[in-house]
Amino acid sequence: MLQILKTVDDALLKLDELEEGAWINLINPTESELDQVIAQFPTVDPINLKAALDEEERARLEIDDGYTLILVDVPVVEQSTTSSYFSTIPLGILLMKEHIITVCTREVPLLKDFITGRVKAFYTWKHTRFILQMLHRNATYYLQYLKGIDRASNRIERQLHQSTKNKELIKLLELQKSLVYFSTSLRSNEVVMDRMMRLEVIKKYPDDQELLEDVIIENKQAIEMTNIYSNILSGTMGAFASVISNNLNMVMKVLTSLTIVLAIPTMISSFFGMNVAIPMAGEPLAFLYILLMALVLSALSGIIMYKKKMF
Repeated sequence: MLQILKTVDDALLKLDELEEGAWINLINPTESELDQVIAQFPTVDPINLKAALDEEERARLEIDDGYTLILVDVPVVEQSTTSSYFSTIPLGILLMKEHIITVCTREVPLLKDFITGRVKAFYTWKHTRFILQMLHRNATYYLQYLKGIDRASNRIERQLHQSTKNKELIKLLELQKSLVYFSTSLRSNEVVMDRMMRLEVIKKYPDDQELLEDVIIENKQAIEMTNIYSNILSGTMGAFASVISNNLNMVMKVLTSLTIVLAIPTMISSFFGMNVAIPMAGEPLAFLYILLMALVLSALSGIIMYKKKMF
């Protein structure tokens, strides 16, 4: 999808033709849409334009002839067969003299907020501030999703206190995977922002420089929260792994004790079932005596094991 957007009188309008100060938004573009943009901007390297379409592309900042490429990772919600988890995908921003181009493989909430007007004081022709507003919004989404991960982790932990099931443990693993994605992406974004601090083309105005500093602070806060939640989640999973192992040991100990108790009647009946001369062979109440003997010995062994806390 190709959209041409421009702020006119504090309202974001969709245009049919490219104008100065417009924002070109490419969402999972087709080859014809990419060719259309390349034809409009022959100085743009097609490789840089398509960089964000590779989900494995790393975050970076490159200055080329006539434009600057800013590639950052943005958080998204993924759906699995059992639940939802979080991941990251690249967002490409090409800063040009008169236009700005964004490229992404899907319509992320970050860009949707600008298109639907949820972001105030937003102007497509203020390119530097627009980019910083996107980065600030991106850091806000990281923090929002991290709080969601923390709430989900606490909810699953309460469920595990009731019953330890594989379903809850798999959910914890998905949350752990989400935190790994976030940690890697946030650190890559931090490198990009640190380089932006050194570029005069980005911090052109004092207000923009202050906004960039706010973005860096928000990103650092997200990194710290990711590390904290990751450590807590790792500790929680380790604790429940120990609980599961301990419960298994308790079950095995009880089963072993019961096996020993039940083996005594079997052993006694085996002795008296032999085809040889044995005591009480001619006794009419021999069966009753043998039964009582087996019950008494089993009871005694059970009492001894109970006192030894084997049950």
